[in-house]
Amino acid sequence: MSVDVGAKVLGVLMLLELLALVVTSVAILADGGPEGLNFWASFNPAAILAGGLAGSAGIAFAFAFASFISFEATAIYGEESKDPKTVVPRATYLAVGVITALFALTAFAMVTGMGASSVVEKTVELSSLDGVPQADPAAVLFSLATQYVAPWMATVMGVLVISSLFAGPLAFQNAASRYLFALGRGGALPAPLSHVNGRGAPSTASLATSVLTDLVIVTFAVFRLDPVLNMFYWFSGLAVVAIVLIEILVCIAVIAFFHRNAGSENVVQTIIAPVLATIGLILGEYLLMSRFGLLSGTVAKGVDPTMSSWCLSPIGWVLVSLPFVLLLVGYLHSLWSHTENEALVKDVLS
Repeated sequence: MSVDVGAKVLGVLMLLELLALVVTSVAILADGGPEGLNFWASFNPAAILAGGLAGSAGIAFAFAFASFISFEATAIYGEESKDPKTVVPRATYLAVGVITALFALTAFAMVTGMGASSVVEKTVELSSLDGVPQADPAAVLFSLATQYVAPWMATVMGVLVISSLFAGPLAFQNAASRYLFALGRGGALPAPLSHVNGRGAPSTASLATSVLTDLVIVTFAVFRLDPVLNMFYWFSGLAVVAIVLIEILVCIAVIAFFHRNAGSENVVQTIIAPVLATIGLILGEYLLMSRFGLLSGTVAKGVDPTMSSWCLSPIGWVLVSLPFVLLLVGYLHSLWSHTENEALVKDVLS
């Protein structure tokens, strides 16, 4: 699919989702909630770090890392943009900034709407389904939207959730096809994956992505595995761990590249920033893996995932280990095959 088609579809859906969240948040903050505005209650470092990285804070940070995944997708559209060296960095910083501001605003509004002193109890109450706490977390925001805006806002949000189920796979389709395209062009995967159509979109890689996706769906259907509790949770958790691992490798690659190919970039860009990013991402990867059971729904039987880390079911251990196994296989394959697109390397260096 051409980048402009995906951008138009995803852009409209994203703007509607942002608008719904901003309108609801502003309505709650304008009302003040049952206890009034209390900025410190939402952003107090002591509250954020409560329980330590081995407890509730670690769980929160793990989910925060998972929520930010995909902002790096701006880079994969570089070749289809007019000025990638300018557009991609701006788009990346803008994406991170918007996500951060939106999460902060919405979190502040939700705490205000429920009351800072009773936010935990209200969250459990509103998210309970058939007596099971936090079984329906989306109900918290929907309830606040109904209370502070109108019932129609909750309905709109429900519709947007459904549309996001279309927008999400579309974004992943675009991203996965361009990764396959890059690997095919670089010689790591079969060369036909590097073919593009008349508009420059990676058509062969996109078709391969669709085929692989269909095979996964059919496999889960044959084994009667739940599409949400199994397929979605398993692969979303797996994707987060894999992408953070890739980001760590990219940071290391940045340091190595500029060490061998000095340019006009300053020390912050070539050493300080990638080193700090590597440290932060390694910490994030540890938190994600230690709480993988919560992310993917693969907690070992009889274990409270909020109290214990690294307690995974057999399928959980397989999933969390898979990115590292594939990394090792890929590395050994590169040593054995010695495939490299020399023209591409020269183009990058120039």
